[in-house]
Amino acid sequence: MTALSGSGGLPPVASTTAAAATEGRGVPAAASNSWTTAPERGTDGALRLMLWILRRLGWRAGHLLLHPIAAYFLLSAPRQRARARAYLRRALGREPRLPDLYRLWFAFASTILDRVFLASGRTEGYRIEVEGLDALKATLAEGRGCLLLGAHVGSFEALRAVADAGSPVELAVLMHEANARRVQALVTAFGGERHAAAVIPLGTADAMIRAHECLGRGGMVGLLADRLPHGERVAHVPFLGAPAPLPLGPHVLAGMLGAPVMLAFGIWQGPRRYLVRFEPFADPAPPGRRDRNAAAAERAARYAARLEELCRAHPYNWFNFYDFWEEAR
Repeated sequence: MTALSGSGGLPPVASTTAAAATEGRGVPAAASNSWTTAPERGTDGALRLMLWILRRLGWRAGHLLLHPIAAYFLLSAPRQRARARAYLRRALGREPRLPDLYRLWFAFASTILDRVFLASGRTEGYRIEVEGLDALKATLAEGRGCLLLGAHVGSFEALRAVADAGSPVELAVLMHEANARRVQALVTAFGGERHAAAVIPLGTADAMIRAHECLGRGGMVGLLADRLPHGERVAHVPFLGAPAPLPLGPHVLAGMLGAPVMLAFGIWQGPRRYLVRFEPFADPAPPGRRDRNAAAAERAARYAARLEELCRAHPYNWFNFYDFWEEAR
């Protein structure tokens, strides 16, 4: 079984002023190529081979394969390597070396392997330490549901595993599926059908309705808030030493859904080891509040400040391989 250990105490969420956020509308078409339209790498044949290995030989064999896989994708992706280098330079406060880049790629590959096992309920051998579970339970006890704001940090499946074990309530995830179909297919084929069914695709006509219904049943809705879909309103906020565009949509959505908001991160700490954190972030915006965008901009700035702290403390856990600071424009 998964080993869970937890504590209710949490450091306060870092704050900053709304004046640090500058609202904008949309991004150029070129920016849409940054991640939502980026094609998946790999082939269907490689996916079938990995599925066969995992079914026949298990997690250990899959973990050993991560070393050549991570090295291959690191060396064969110059554009992504340059973007990762730009991020690590900011997070580490120095020029990253090749081992630093490899650590980032290997951590990313490890979370994908773990996603396959955790989503299918194969949690044997995993150790997940939990912080803030009491705060999450207290929020859910209010009966309004809870919106979990995460980031492309570590593993969201580790959060699911904790939710299943420690707070057995419904969890749906709002996400873009187009650029991760092969990974999702591997998860589903390995037995993760239940978690696949809990995904609410962003951009569909009924996404908002399904999220609202889940919260109405006292459930949780997860959403990653650190990447910018094409055309969405943005807040340019300080992040790792320079202004960066963060989407306002997740924070506007939180106000519209009328549920309390918590930050949630599943930090990878080594093979089958995770630290899961739930942190109180925001109460619902008061009904009838006029300047919803201003409130969203203030939350985006606070979210960026907390994410920056996390990236400095765990620099190899933020999986961004795109032009986050728009330096190539």
